[in-house]
Amino acid sequence: MIRTKTLLVSATAIVAALTLVGCADTAGNTSSSDSSASSESAVFNDQDVMFAQMMLPHHEQAVEMSDTFIAKGDSVDSDVLALAETIKDEQGPEIEQLTTWLDDWGQDTSASMDHSMDGMMSESDMTALEDAEGAEASRLFLEQMTEHHKGAVDMAQQEVDGGENPDAVEMAKNIVESQTAQIDQMESLLSSL
Repeated sequence: MIRTKTLLVSATAIVAALTLVGCADTAGNTSSSDSSASSESAVFNDQDVMFAQMMLPHHEQAVEMSDTFIAKGDSVDSDVLALAETIKDEQGPEIEQLTTWLDDWGQDTSASMDHSMDGMMSESDMTALEDAEGAEASRLFLEQMTEHHKGAVDMAQQEVDGGENPDAVEMAKNIVESQTAQIDQMESLLSSL
């Protein structure tokens, strides 16, 4: 009888311990799964995806244009050269961020450069910039980049108006602000060449 009571008490204690462990484990799994699910399903909509997919090749071309101009070195206007370096420095990290968002959202990052997109330069425009020298290269870069920036500002404004992802909307606001200021700077530089 004592032995039966001891077994019964021991069995009850084991069941109680297992129940507590099971509850603690379940609670831990639930919160862990909830937090990873919320980080994996970042808030975004179709506008956010379109913004990132369009701005990615747009920025890539701006960096390519800047690299082409920077390679001309001392033969071009130093103020325009400094602006090209600023554009490259600003848009490089944004390219990385746009790529990260698209990867996180499970979206395609390999959009080809669509030369018909607002502000995009055609292949002949790019060749003209590459072939230009001196003051002509400075003028051409400023004219092309002004148009390029206007296209980016329009795309960014659409994101501000219809995007859902707060980080993408914030980037779009920054693009509108910085590239509008650079358009003004480029127009001023053009008038002084």
